[in-house]
Amino acid sequence: MDVVVAGSQKALMTPPGLGFVSVSERAMRMHEESRMPRYYFDFTAAKKAYAKTPPQTAWTPAVSIIIQLDVALQQILAEGVEEVFQRHVLLGRGSREGIKGMGLKLFGPDEDLNAAVTAAWVPDGIDGKTLVRLMFREHGIQVAGGQGEMTGKIFRIGHCGYFDSYDIIATIAAAELALESLDHPVELGRGVGAAQRVFSKSGVTV
Repeated sequence: MDVVVAGSQKALMTPPGLGFVSVSERAMRMHEESRMPRYYFDFTAAKKAYAKTPPQTAWTPAVSIIIQLDVALQQILAEGVEEVFQRHVLLGRGSREGIKGMGLKLFGPDEDLNAAVTAAWVPDGIDGKTLVRLMFREHGIQVAGGQGEMTGKIFRIGHCGYFDSYDIIATIAAAELALESLDHPVELGRGVGAAQRVFSKSGVTV
């Protein structure tokens, strides 16, 4: 679901596979009274294990992902939480302006709430699956296509995590080149320039 710059260290700050659960006192009482079979969601066993010294888990945890989470949290704190939010907002703005600059239509609203991912309609006559494959195979940029009824109709640029302005610029450039190779009329550099202007005018390094 996210853009990956092949051959670099750019990726999500923490890979998928880890979830957080918060249990209220009321929910805990209902859990203790319930006779429903459970295993990994046995909060009683989890609470008992965590009460030990040192705290433990009832079952083998995803150790590698927990360590990665620790590193990601350190990165966030070093950058600053508000700065992280602002970076994602700017990356979203740059992505949307880049999409519009190359003449494509946004799939969702053009607003800062869309700071995690930017989706765009694939032009008529272009197969979205082919576009996504071409961007990765020829330019080393991985974006996601649509799912379900949107399969082949949209592509998505993820920019939530360890990404910066150069990742977005490279992604827009790859999209322009891929569209041109598919004989879609696109003016090379227009999308890239539109994205660059967002970052240039922001006064913030992302």
